[in-house]
Amino acid sequence: MIIEYLALLSVKNDVYVAELYQALGTARENGKAKCEELCIECRGKVKDQTIFLITKDSKIVAQFRVDEKFLYQTNLCFDNWMDTPKIRRQMAKQNPTASLSTLIQNLRHGMKKVNVEAEVLEAQKPQLIHTQYGTNVMLTNALIADETGKVKLCLWGDQIKSAGVGDFIKINNASVRTFKGERHLNLGRTGTLSVISSNLSRTKIQSPSIPKNPIYA
Repeated sequence: MIIEYLALLSVKNDVYVAELYQALGTARENGKAKCEELCIECRGKVKDQTIFLITKDSKIVAQFRVDEKFLYQTNLCFDNWMDTPKIRRQMAKQNPTASLSTLIQNLRHGMKKVNVEAEVLEAQKPQLIHTQYGTNVMLTNALIADETGKVKLCLWGDQIKSAGVGDFIKINNASVRTFKGERHLNLGRTGTLSVISSNLSRTKIQSPSIPKNPIYA
């Protein structure tokens, strides 16, 4: 199945599957495209399928066919691509020290059960989200950083009060997702956040009682 095949390629070559998919579309239109260190070339068409060749450092990584209709879909859920037993086994194989902290620069879309230690640099004002399930919940995005980079951390509901700007925190069992081209850490149901050291003069993240601009999700 092409979806699982592309997901496996993304894991093995340390690229975002969403970016790999977009690069295929670009190569289809322009002949060639880049995705990190991968070079993607459109090799022609056979009936309703496009043939792609992927190389890295002049070495062939893969060659495969993709249905034309698949290249122009707009409602794909890339998170679901990564949530298969085969992909999880490959991730575990490439990340045998998952119990240790992961550097932010090494976070990749689809990773699960990752641990991160970082400092909270800033946090957006919480906003009220009206979910597709008919419930309301507060959401904020905090920007956290270690010595290798920065990433956004999604905090929902009571999680918002767990840490403040200037705190050093430890995150366990988080997952990595991509939204509008940006990586996000998500705690989900099993993830936890704890404060390693607290900045006594930190700016607390306050939940407004009546947000002016509710968002629908």
